[in-house]
Amino acid sequence: MGEWPWLILIGVGLAYLFDFYNGFNDAANAIATVVATRVLRPLHAVVWAALWNFVAYFLFGVAVATTIASGIVNPAVMEPPVVLAGLVGAIVWTALATRFGLPISASHALIGGVVGSAVAYRGVDVLLWTGLSWVLVFIVLAPVLGMLMGGALMVLNIRLFWRASPARLDRWFRVLQLASSAAYSVGHGGNDAQKTAGIITLLLFTGGILQAADPPAMVVFASYAVIAVGTAVGGWRVIRTLGTRITQLRPIGGFCAETGGALTLFGTAALGIPASTTHTITGAILGVGAVRRLSAVRWGVTMQLIWAWILTIPFAAAVAALTFLLFVRPFL
Repeated sequence: MGEWPWLILIGVGLAYLFDFYNGFNDAANAIATVVATRVLRPLHAVVWAALWNFVAYFLFGVAVATTIASGIVNPAVMEPPVVLAGLVGAIVWTALATRFGLPISASHALIGGVVGSAVAYRGVDVLLWTGLSWVLVFIVLAPVLGMLMGGALMVLNIRLFWRASPARLDRWFRVLQLASSAAYSVGHGGNDAQKTAGIITLLLFTGGILQAADPPAMVVFASYAVIAVGTAVGGWRVIRTLGTRITQLRPIGGFCAETGGALTLFGTAALGIPASTTHTITGAILGVGAVRRLSAVRWGVTMQLIWAWILTIPFAAAVAALTFLLFVRPFL
């Protein structure tokens, strides 16, 4: 099983623990709007989202997983203990954010953890700036695209249905929101489950089990299954933050936010860009709220979320680097 058999097993276990926490925190991404508009009860919503998270396995390739495995850090100079330290950084930040109800990007925590441990091990030369630059760009671009898509769909639907009564609109869009929430959950699974598959692939490759950094089908399948379980459990504090604390949503707004977010995620998954599903749906919700009126958005809450996003990569990187320096380097 290579030079680090037990560390590889522990690392795979930690990667799936992170995958679970990813679904647990990001359950809010997939179901916050459908719960806030009362189209589905919370328990029914998480089961619905988990189902479509898993369906994504059959619809997407492994472009995002490949980027994580070989496009962020140079896999040739990584070793399983270094990957392990990176996972610790990602899990600590994701667990803390979930505890305090902050919908952060678990995927950025993962990237930050891997970057932190890699730099502590071999310096900045280990980083692949082409892939990492796309991640950094989409920290800003994902919420902007989500906001533009969500806002544009809201304007379009208001213009199309301005003569319809509010009661009739609610009935129509309650049905349509089931489809939009399913589409968003597919996009969520297609992005975030692949990130765990990518880090496990990196672990197996550097441990000598794989000959190339190509994600095996069983690793990808298991990643989708675990993130679906995490989503089914659900992070209720995070769901409340996204569903009710940013802005109040009606079914038409929930539909526009979910559809705008889903379209953005489909595009990034196809291009292999590890975009944040959290940033995307938050931007879409902001776009929908701002179309109604700027005062409909609770900007104080929004600023708290933005600060959490800014801190995600540095915090996870710092924890991973400290873990490596204190607990890993002495044994290498």
